[in-house]
Amino acid sequence: MFDIHKFLEPTYQAITNSRLHPWLDGFKQGINARMSDYTHGKINEWAAELEKLPDVMPDFIELTSKVTIGSKQQLSTEQQVTLEKTLKSYHPWRKGPFHLFGTHIDTEWRSDWKWNRLKDHIAPLTDKIVLDVGCGNAYHCWRMAAQNPKLVLGIDPSQLFLMQFAIMKNYLPDLPVHFLPIGIEYLPNEIPKQGFDTIFSMGVLYHRRSPIDHIMHLKKLLKHGGELVLETLVIDGDEVAHPEQVLIPENRYAQMNNVWFIPTTRMLSKWMQRCNLTDIRVLNVNQTSPEEQRATDWMTFQSLSDYLDPNDHNKTIEGYPAPKRAIMIAKRK
Repeated sequence: MFDIHKFLEPTYQAITNSRLHPWLDGFKQGINARMSDYTHGKINEWAAELEKLPDVMPDFIELTSKVTIGSKQQLSTEQQVTLEKTLKSYHPWRKGPFHLFGTHIDTEWRSDWKWNRLKDHIAPLTDKIVLDVGCGNAYHCWRMAAQNPKLVLGIDPSQLFLMQFAIMKNYLPDLPVHFLPIGIEYLPNEIPKQGFDTIFSMGVLYHRRSPIDHIMHLKKLLKHGGELVLETLVIDGDEVAHPEQVLIPENRYAQMNNVWFIPTTRMLSKWMQRCNLTDIRVLNVNQTSPEEQRATDWMTFQSLSDYLDPNDHNKTIEGYPAPKRAIMIAKRK
């Protein structure tokens, strides 16, 4: 039987050795609550599949320009076949790409494109304690590791993403990157002095029924002077007549039924200002293309092109403006 706390022991130890240690019991309570609320029926199977990974340590690691672990020459042809079969048992692969011992995991999202948009504009992560909220399988956490942080903690309620993370962690055990399978609602309401130096919340805000509460929670988890990197869906606004608008989808948005609020960047900036964040700036606004999010052999379900108007890719299938994402940066006083 899968023991989540035993599985997460290295993460607990890393937290114990950091200034976050007073909050470890709270994190564990959050894990218990989440697993009580929902435990995936395949979690035992996924955990068993980890034992089939090749028992070899990588001769090469690259995290600065991509995530590459090991070289193809380290594995026999039989091991290569087994590795790919094992990796595909964790379908769907949403965030990436990853390169593992010569196997290219061509994920649905080109998450490296998003990272490239922000990496040169954020505060350096060297020796920092970082939180990535809604981290998916922690692709961006591994990219953060290239900057030599003290600790990167990714949180996401998906137990499949936990297992995809565990695959990479198996080969990168000494890097200070860790994962808790919980959402932000399971974290403490505030960590005033022991807070995070940098918090990333990317692709989460539009899923929250109360976006201002989400921003406020993020702020309270930051240490004073810490930086928030917030990425979310936005709409264009008339900068003269209607600069502060919000789209509330009637039902689904791009076939997602959990999208609640999509503001203009001006409105988003006002939300952040009302939460007493400072130095607010819009880093980037980019319309998501079918080249950045698409179906692949590693994610064979429908993807962005299926959710856009077939006659006008500037609109969703429901007639709303097509997905456009803004990256915002701000600080806590």
